[in-house]
Parts: sequence; structure tokens; C-alpha cells
Amino acid sequence: MSTDIPGVDPLDGLRAPQDPDCDVFLTGTVFLDIVFTGLDSAPVRGTESWARGMGSSPGGVANMATALARLGLHTSLAAAFGDDHYGEYCWDALEQGEGIDLSMSHTVPGWHSPVTVSMAYEGERTMVSHGHEAPGPVVPDGGPAFPCCPPRARAAVASLSPGRSEPWVATAARNGARIFADVGWDETGRWDLDALADLEHCQAFLPNAEEAMRYTRTDCPRAAAHALAERVPLAVVTLGPEGAYAVDSATGASAEVPAIEVEALDPTGAGDVFVAGFVTGTLADWPLADRLAFAGLTAALSVQEFGGSLSAPGWAEIAAWWQRIRTFADQDPAALRRYAFLEELLPAAARPWPLRRAVPTIGFRHLA
Repeated sequence: MSTDIPGVDPLDGLRAPQDPDCDVFLTGTVFLDIVFTGLDSAPVRGTESWARGMGSSPGGVANMATALARLGLHTSLAAAFGDDHYGEYCWDALEQGEGIDLSMSHTVPGWHSPVTVSMAYEGERTMVSHGHEAPGPVVPDGGPAFPCCPPRARAAVASLSPGRSEPWVATAARNGARIFADVGWDETGRWDLDALADLEHCQAFLPNAEEAMRYTRTDCPRAAAHALAERVPLAVVTLGPEGAYAVDSATGASAEVPAIEVEALDPTGAGDVFVAGFVTGTLADWPLADRLAFAGLTAALSVQEFGGSLSAPGWAEIAAWWQRIRTFADQDPAALRRYAFLEELLPAAARPWPLRRAVPTIGFRHLA
């Protein structure tokens, strides 16, 4: 369960009675993630490796949903859940533990939950996954595919794939949602922006540097961001350890914020957390550079712990980090000023750094 600070609403002062109840809608596959930690090296063929730690949590699209919810956004998730114990655990963890609205989700009888086993070592990860595509809920003959009618929302997060269009994206955009999208590796090797059919509905597109350069046929991620801004109102290119660069085509503004140097234990879900942070800042109408800085900060906090959804920070972690970082005598004043906008958002940290964010296991029973 998240260790969030009650009362922190990033959209405080912006909400109105006529606004949708849902801040962000998303859909996708929920995995049960089992993460082995404390490995000194990669497992060796023919041997048994013992890990010093293990965590279990909802993964896949649940990483993004959890990151959004922990930042105080009212989040709705449409997903299929198995009717096994794993599916029951993931449903309860998301609905009861994180407060995510699952009214658009459904349980599939006889379908087992997809599972990913991840091994984290040397700052990297190796994963093995298993699962079968879930059938959608029963609809009348010729009825629309799941999810057919996304709820009215301020924003929606989509994952674009070449040659594939998701009808719900256009529906959400017509209903007033601001569409934020990332993209995966193009297995076709064509890297054709025109093949990303739903890009036309997007307000913001957030590829990494390699993806951005391949899609725009450029050799510089910043040039790629400017090229993408000709196709979408807001182009954000993540630069890995160098930070992120963004171009707002509506205003002509650009911004670049360096990454925060941290010891990365597990990068699982860091990209999802970055997107969640950027969505939060955008809906809160922050300046572009502040949005980039906040997204980078949340991602940096996430990689310092193991697991995907387990490591997504809430406001308690952000407040504790801000309180702690200002105590360093050799801290760069300019770097501190970059995050000074947090002052007006954060109350005093409820607990000192570090904070434990979740119980990383399945099925503890509360004994009387």
C-alpha cells in the first residue's frame, strides 16, 4: 500500500463541478510481477542462484496506473483479470491498496493471470514472462471491442503500435481527454510515423531518444523532438542519464532538464513513472521545465527501489526527498532552485527518508 500524504491534490484549485470524476484513463495487460533482488550476477546455466530479496506486485499496465494514483490523480483502469489467486491479489492491491477505479475492468473465468519473473542485478534486469491473450467481455454480435466506451476523463495514456489503431483512443479524444502516448520498439524495422495511426489524436508523445531518432530519421534527440513537434502539440524525448528534452509546438517553447544522479537498483517501471509525473504536471498546468523536472524526479526515486508498481513514489517520498536533499552542505544551489516549485506543493514530510512504500509479497493473513 502507498505511504501517501493525505490531502495532497496536484489539481487543487483547478477542479470544477462540471469536470469528469476521472483524471486519467488507461487500459492494457496486468501481470503479476515477481522480482528477485540481491543477486550479485546473472544466473549461471546449470546452477541454482539464491536471491537475498523478493517482491511481488501487480505489473504491466498496473505500473502506470499505480504511479498515477500515488501522485493523487483519480485513475481508471480497464483490464482483464484472471480468476486465479494471482488475479484476485492484483485486483485487491490496485483497488483497495491504491484506490484505482476498476469499474471498467472484468474478471475472466478460467483464464490465468500473466506472470513476469524479473531478476535485478548490476542495475539491470532480466525478465521471463508467460501468459495468453485475454478474451474481452461478452458483447452482442457485432458490438464494439473492449474497452468500447472509455469514461469521460481529463486525460488518457495510450501505448502506440505500428499498424494498429485502438478505437477507444479516438473516442476518448472526442470526449475531451488529452491523450498522452509512448511507443515500443518497432519490430517491423520500418519506423514510419504514419503507421502510428493514433498519433493524430495525441496531445503529447513521449518516446525515448533512440525511438525518436529512428522515427524522424535524425541523428540528434533534440532535433528529433523538434521534428516530432510538427506532428503533435507536445513532444517529449527522454535522454536516459542525460534527462529529458521537450518542445511545445503551440508556444514554440522548449525545455531541457538534466537527470538526477542516483544509484539505480532496478529500472523496472521507470518509464511509466516518468510519464505519470509528466501527466500530473501537465494537468496541473505547470511550466514545461517544471513538468520535466518533476517527471525526472519521480523516475529517479523509483529506480532506487526494486519492482515496478512497488517502487512508484507518492507525495510522502517526494516530500521526504525534498526535506533531505536540502540538508546536504555541498548541494548545488542552482540544482535546488530547479525544484523550488515543490515548496508550495509539499507539506512537511510525515516521516524521514527513506520510506517503505509497499508490502512486497502475496497473501499475508492478518491473524487475531
